[in-house]
Amino acid sequence: MQTRKIPATIVTGFLGSGKTTLLRHLLTHAQGRRIAVIVNEFGALGIDGELLRGCGIGCDENGVENGQLFELANGCLCCTVQEEFAPVMEQLAARRDQIDYLVIETSGLALPKPLVQAFQWPALRNAFTVDAVITVVDAPAVAAGDFADDPVAVDAQRRADDNLDHDSPLHELFEDQLATADLVIVHKIDGLDAAALAGVEATIRKETPPGVKLVHAQHGRVDVSVLLGLEKAVEDVIDQRKTHHDEEEDHDHDAFDSVAVTLDVADRARLLAALTALVERHEIYRVKGFVALPGVAMRLVVQGVGRRFDSYFDRAWRGDEQRVTRLVLIGDHLDGAALQGELQAALG
Repeated sequence: MQTRKIPATIVTGFLGSGKTTLLRHLLTHAQGRRIAVIVNEFGALGIDGELLRGCGIGCDENGVENGQLFELANGCLCCTVQEEFAPVMEQLAARRDQIDYLVIETSGLALPKPLVQAFQWPALRNAFTVDAVITVVDAPAVAAGDFADDPVAVDAQRRADDNLDHDSPLHELFEDQLATADLVIVHKIDGLDAAALAGVEATIRKETPPGVKLVHAQHGRVDVSVLLGLEKAVEDVIDQRKTHHDEEEDHDHDAFDSVAVTLDVADRARLLAALTALVERHEIYRVKGFVALPGVAMRLVVQGVGRRFDSYFDRAWRGDEQRVTRLVLIGDHLDGAALQGELQAALG
């Protein structure tokens, strides 16, 4: 009888921090390790899963039934643990002799602590152990102060003025992801000088448990041996890691909207300019999607965090695919139809 527990690594981090890039590097440098993957996607389109399926390691598009890639596409993973998550885990447990490691990439909007606590359930505890929680941090964003406000000062302001809102849920989420971490990947470090990087590390250290290691990385390049085999058994200690949401019976993401838009795009630069202008006018935290440019055989990937956008061609469009531009916008109080209208008007 097989009694070995599958070590599960949970990769968390804010929107656009580079979780998928890290996972792609991990899978392409597995060196014979048999790694099962659960990719959790917040948004109407399974874009992260599609990017991973394009990594060239033989992931099966049928996902749960046959492949190594398991994509859950209906909200944050910690909200679906009693629905899709449990059946997938049961299937993995039944195949534990074929799996060396399990890696779960959470949504950028997910709270990691409830997910780790799910591994305390007898059905999961008997088959899995949480090897580590890895939090990926967008270093330039932290250096710019986007998610590095002083929660004590903000709370003092709130108490002094009842008209002020409570702490930003984005900032609380950022802190919770650090509070549950066993390892922090300080990502996208190129372009930061020593002083800026030291400031980022100081901000992170304020929120992480004592002894948590910080690893610098660019383009997801981290040695696999650093990511796997940490043997932290996090399910046994997670209750002692304090987060903002410990007193809540449930949590939701009502503050976040996810809308999909379909566009006619003729020019790459004009699209990026239109998106940059759009996020200036609306509370849009994350943009990602695929773009079909006329006369171009390659598919363009567009990803944005705040006002920073990246784009690159990942592969040729397949003959059975509809060549259409589709983007997912994640933010606060978004009107999909209005946003699509604004973008299309800007594109001409």
